[in-house]
Amino acid sequence: MKRKVLYIEDNEKIGGWVKEELEQRGFLVQWLLSGEAAEREVSQHDVVILDIMLPGLDGFTVGKRLKKAAPAVPILLLSARTSIEDKVDGLQFADDYLTKPFHTEELVARLEVLIRRMGGTPSERISLGNQIEVDPEGQMVYDKHTGEEIILTGKQHQILMYFLRHPNQVLPKEQIYEAIWQEPYITGDKTIMVHIHRLRQKLERYPDSPEIIETLKGIGYRVKL
Repeated sequence: MKRKVLYIEDNEKIGGWVKEELEQRGFLVQWLLSGEAAEREVSQHDVVILDIMLPGLDGFTVGKRLKKAAPAVPILLLSARTSIEDKVDGLQFADDYLTKPFHTEELVARLEVLIRRMGGTPSERISLGNQIEVDPEGQMVYDKHTGEEIILTGKQHQILMYFLRHPNQVLPKEQIYEAIWQEPYITGDKTIMVHIHRLRQKLERYPDSPEIIETLKGIGYRVKL
């Protein structure tokens, strides 16, 4: 079941980008350009993303009204403001605070934490091929036939979860590297190739003929769900 996000942001460029990024990661997003109608919608969602700088009612006012209307729905504030005073004021009613600019992966991670913490929609296990099962909430990987946990290194785990947040998408090695290592990719670097090879040794029934992590020669890698 998809997690439902109520997203309130008046900047159409930023709003369109965030909505598209979240939907690619399996969220169902209702995007509002102001907070005027938000109180009527909030109870139907698992989490709220609220920008502070809004036309008409400001984010602080909207947030307080939303928390009163639906106390169980967590609110993540987005703001370009970095002052301690703004954060303290925001956290009087919000459950988390993220400053702009932000990385999509951090936004997604924070949303997932808020939903789990508030007892939102539980994640279902994901099957990869015929033998692997992943529990995204528990961050565990299992052999479906034996029930045993498959132990991954930190980077192997991060790479696999990055694939699962981008299902069926072809991901260039440069994109994967920069998302996981948080630094620019250097042409010719074989770090990703080595990690994918070792990840396949643990996940694939036949690592030399992979079914889970596909290679599209000259383009990148893909995990099909």
